[in-house]
Amino acid sequence: MATINYLYRSTREKSTLILRLLFRHNNVDYAIGEKTKLEVEKHYWSKQHKKKSKDIEITNKQTEINNELNKLDNHIINAFNLVSPDTINKEWLKTQIDYYYTPPQQEKNIPVNLVDYIDFYNEYRKHEVKEASKKKFNVIKHKLQRFESYRKKQILIKDVNDKFKNEFVNYLKKELYAQNTIQRELAIIKTFCKHARFLGLETHPQLDSLRLDKVKVEKIYLTIEELNKIELIKKEKLTDSLDNAKDWLIISCYMGQRISDFMKFTHEQIRIENDKQLLEFTQKKTGKNMTIPLHPKVLEILNKRNGKFPYSISDQKYNDYIKEVCKIAEINYLVNGSKKTETKPDSGIYRKKTDTYPKHKLITSHIGRRSFATNFYGKIPTTYLIYITGHSTESMFLNYIGKSNKDLALEITKYF
Repeated sequence: MATINYLYRSTREKSTLILRLLFRHNNVDYAIGEKTKLEVEKHYWSKQHKKKSKDIEITNKQTEINNELNKLDNHIINAFNLVSPDTINKEWLKTQIDYYYTPPQQEKNIPVNLVDYIDFYNEYRKHEVKEASKKKFNVIKHKLQRFESYRKKQILIKDVNDKFKNEFVNYLKKELYAQNTIQRELAIIKTFCKHARFLGLETHPQLDSLRLDKVKVEKIYLTIEELNKIELIKKEKLTDSLDNAKDWLIISCYMGQRISDFMKFTHEQIRIENDKQLLEFTQKKTGKNMTIPLHPKVLEILNKRNGKFPYSISDQKYNDYIKEVCKIAEINYLVNGSKKTETKPDSGIYRKKTDTYPKHKLITSHIGRRSFATNFYGKIPTTYLIYITGHSTESMFLNYIGKSNKDLALEITKYF
């Protein structure tokens, strides 16, 4: 949540106000200031602006200036809500203030239909949107194109309302998409529309109120006991490829990183400080420079491999191999979860289906990050865990590992 205030910082009798943007991100408070183009007198700002007055001229001036500041506030806050706080700096704030006073010329060519706007959005924010996000947006675009063909009507941004939401949800459910997938994509569609509104396009009054509840799903992770079973698989039961995947699986569960990062780890990224081995890398998704210690279990694997990490493989092969590794480790008791399943034999169409499965069938590359977060929660301070996993807030982290208010209450009793 961001807030804005204004300061008069000049020694002159008349000067422009300074806009100060304040926000909190990753438990750090930020305050960024930049000049506006609104000029006021020093005496007025310090003595009259915030005080009730019977002088009609002063009252009119207060109303005029407050209206202008409110419009600028809304412009900056709307822009702030459309980007990651990681990208906010003084240059960003200056650009947004400039946009307020001199809107970009390209606004004249903004598409008014939702499908075309997605391409426009990707181009407009090309320096901020990651490739993975662009792929996700294109998946949504193709679904919307199929939805347009189904309803035989173009989707206009101004028509994204409750009726559109209900039609879209019903269509995707008919296509057997999971509730949480639909919820996530509806939220992204709202982001596109809010961005369009930020650039001056008309949006529906119901837009901000559109929501779809998530369905609670089991948080699948590997316990320490299960990880021990995986470690103890006899060498002769594994091919070289499965042994390689097994080592990556253990590394991921003790380092808490995404596959886009850990599959690129090399021994050159390791440095030693105070006799401790640290790994330095840049997270692909967030762009954050990371330095994290190597867990003894990871060091065991490096020693086994002459100081080197396992060789990298594709995401698909890794997902296939670790399922087989966990099957060999007999991690096969039944759990509730969702996995991609072919909708009809030989259809080639796969959707996530929630059911009861042997646990090894639900193992994917993401399990390492969740296993790390869950297994070390309560053992390592949450602040440190959030640093390693890269979650923006503690509430997001706790939701990620499935901790409820009851769980937190029981944790607190340890200190009584």
